[in-house]
Amino acid sequence: MTDQNESAPELLLDIRVAEASRLYKIYLNQEKKILGSASVLIFLTIWELVGNTFQLINPMFMSAPSLIWKAAVQLFASGEIYNDLYISGIELFWGYFLSAAVAVPFGIAVGWYKKASHIFDPFINAMNATPRVALLPLVIIWLGIGILSKVGIIFLGAVFPILINTRDGVKTTPLNLLNAAKSFGASEWMLFKTVVLPSTIPFILTGLRLGLGRAIVGVMVGELYAATAGIGFMITVAGATFQTDKVFVGVLVFALTGMVGTEFLTRVERRFDKWRPKVGATE
Repeated sequence: MTDQNESAPELLLDIRVAEASRLYKIYLNQEKKILGSASVLIFLTIWELVGNTFQLINPMFMSAPSLIWKAAVQLFASGEIYNDLYISGIELFWGYFLSAAVAVPFGIAVGWYKKASHIFDPFINAMNATPRVALLPLVIIWLGIGILSKVGIIFLGAVFPILINTRDGVKTTPLNLLNAAKSFGASEWMLFKTVVLPSTIPFILTGLRLGLGRAIVGVMVGELYAATAGIGFMITVAGATFQTDKVFVGVLVFALTGMVGTEFLTRVERRFDKWRPKVGATE
């Protein structure tokens, strides 16, 4: 009887240790999500306390999460934001789609053909180094203040990250794979299809991910400069009338769009990680 009484606390201790070990393993597996969620909740709580509960900052200059949420609910309930979302969405879709449709094949051509690289590389590098905002007045003169000018700005912002990543992906195709394929008598098309393209796809996806961020910036910049509708226009009007809660709603729309799009492209990119060439690897 005494032995049973003495073993009970030890058994209870073993159960607690096993439970703690299980919880620790769960934490390690979900550490990124747990720490990320906790940091966001702490930040929002402090922001709410400073901005709304204690009102340490003038609400004319800084809003609070609860006020931003109320403004977002009001904008969506009244329906006034839907036209702005539609306009910005159309601009983003066409600008980004056209930039990818042009940059990917052109980048492959420039990376594959040396003469094309010699001809176009100076122009590509110069345009990539030129701030797209500096070209905005010319784009508006050429395309007007409608949707076309915004699509043009988005195109200019997104096309060069995609193009340069595609070009460099082709140029960094492992030479030993190319030589091996040539030694087996592979034609140029077969060489491109079986060696170059699989090696380049991870770089293309990286360029698409970077280009998406530039495209969203292009939407914002284009609508801030000259527009009559769109999320950027809504932010401009709200900022001019000191409606900081509406400003933050527009900023969050852009941020969430970028986060969702980037996460989607990152997941697609991970599927092709095994295709990415191992630089410096030896056989």
